[in-house]
Amino acid sequence: MAEIRACIFDLDGVIVDTASHHFVAWQNLAEELGVPFSAEDNESLKGVSRVDSLEYILKKGGLVLDPATKVQLMDRKNAHYLELAGKTSPSDALPGVVALIHELKALGIKVALGSSSKNAEMILTRLALLDAFDTLVDGNHITLSKPDPEVFLMGAKALGLDPAECLVFEDAQSGIDAANAGGFPVIGIGQLKALTGAAAVIDGFSSKTWNDILGLL
Repeated sequence: MAEIRACIFDLDGVIVDTASHHFVAWQNLAEELGVPFSAEDNESLKGVSRVDSLEYILKKGGLVLDPATKVQLMDRKNAHYLELAGKTSPSDALPGVVALIHELKALGIKVALGSSSKNAEMILTRLALLDAFDTLVDGNHITLSKPDPEVFLMGAKALGLDPAECLVFEDAQSGIDAANAGGFPVIGIGQLKALTGAAAVIDGFSSKTWNDILGLL
């Protein structure tokens, strides 16, 4: 295995849990459209772009809308999400992740973000973590959603590293599939039974050092 010289973090569910905000915002929009939207539906949208998330809801409801209406709906959903996410503070970072990022920086290991979110910079700023990242690749930079590896490949390129040198942390199956498709080692964050294809699955970063994580690869 190549030496790991960088870590690429997904945002939602890895650094901070904003999934509940997305759930509320998408659920409200779906209900406006007369489409039922459950926690299971929200799980299916983890790591999926805003456009593809809306298409999922429209398909579920058998709805066909014109492009302008779709843009209006996505903007309305995002405004609701931003209202909820705008209350994010440093204390909302998931347990252990800030300590790990600081340890990586001290060791000279680069830190990158690979997320489909278009609000990643705002969230990292609210968490007081923006300056810790060497590069950000988010929904504003990519054209293809996970499980396409574009977001991670762009991150590795920006860092000047090969995929094999960049360890990905992902909480969504689509993200794990994207990492594998791009040739990246990947560790899943969540429940083992829900995630497949990762080198290892952990429930979070609490009390875990970099050496602990390397030992999983």
